[in-house]
Amino acid sequence: MIEISKNSSNPLPSWNDGPAKKSIIDFITKTTNEGGAEYIPAADRIACFDNDGTLWSEMPVVQLAFVIDRIKSAAPQHPEWKTEQPFKAILESDVNAFKEGGVKSVEAILAATHTGITTEEFDQTVKDWIRAAKHPKTGMLYADMIFKPMLELLNYLRANGYKTFIVSGGGIDFMRVFSEELYGIPSYQVVGSSGKVKYEVKDGKPLLIKTPELNFIDDKEGKPAGIHQHIGKRPVFTAGNSDGDYAMLEYTSAGAGPRFGMIIHHTDTEREFSYEAPQVGSSLDKGLKEAVKNNWLVVDMKNDWKEIF
Repeated sequence: MIEISKNSSNPLPSWNDGPAKKSIIDFITKTTNEGGAEYIPAADRIACFDNDGTLWSEMPVVQLAFVIDRIKSAAPQHPEWKTEQPFKAILESDVNAFKEGGVKSVEAILAATHTGITTEEFDQTVKDWIRAAKHPKTGMLYADMIFKPMLELLNYLRANGYKTFIVSGGGIDFMRVFSEELYGIPSYQVVGSSGKVKYEVKDGKPLLIKTPELNFIDDKEGKPAGIHQHIGKRPVFTAGNSDGDYAMLEYTSAGAGPRFGMIIHHTDTEREFSYEAPQVGSSLDKGLKEAVKNNWLVVDMKNDWKEIF
């Protein structure tokens, strides 16, 4: 884990010198300068980050890659999947057929891979997978495709008394498994989409069983609601990378006092990917168009970052 002290002369070494880096440092400096006009008390220094495409690469979305691997490994025990959608589409790598199923396709594959097991069993499955799973094009572990500049930013914020949270449309149980090891963010500071669990006692042992019932979708307008329910305070610093984060950015900026909104724009074809619409999830359209009006920083990955991973 990258360590950055509060008084480091260069707290963001993987960022190129320029307006983006300067605006981040200026904001953190002025909001932690006790006695200054824009000082924010430590209890209110809440920083929220989207995960996919903001903290690590999302081409493909990592949790979707996990689900696909789980379906393919379980396919021999489910011969009916060869003709049953959306499993047929997954097994044949037919992205268009899968997308045609919409939300129902997503619900079906999540039910098949995320439910009917204990929370401990699910956690171990994710741990084993994230330690070994590799990106199909780069050959890197997904766990190594974390954006180094964002790790530096997380640590810089924490060194200055900020609490850092993940607020993502991804599954909360999935992200909690690795959030502390990869990002330094403890599991209780992760907000995400969730399914319901039920309490059972089997052979004298209390267990939580994951069920197919949907509990909460932490995306788009759901993100401010999730922040309120899990954190209880409006953030003063928020980072995202798509219009799925627009409501969270808007909610942050609407608060009183100094506020910081950031959009990670994927513009680096050679070192990562260049796009405004990932394979799954929201595109980046409204956020880019309204960034200047809302005083949000748009980070150009190609020009603002010295290193990516």
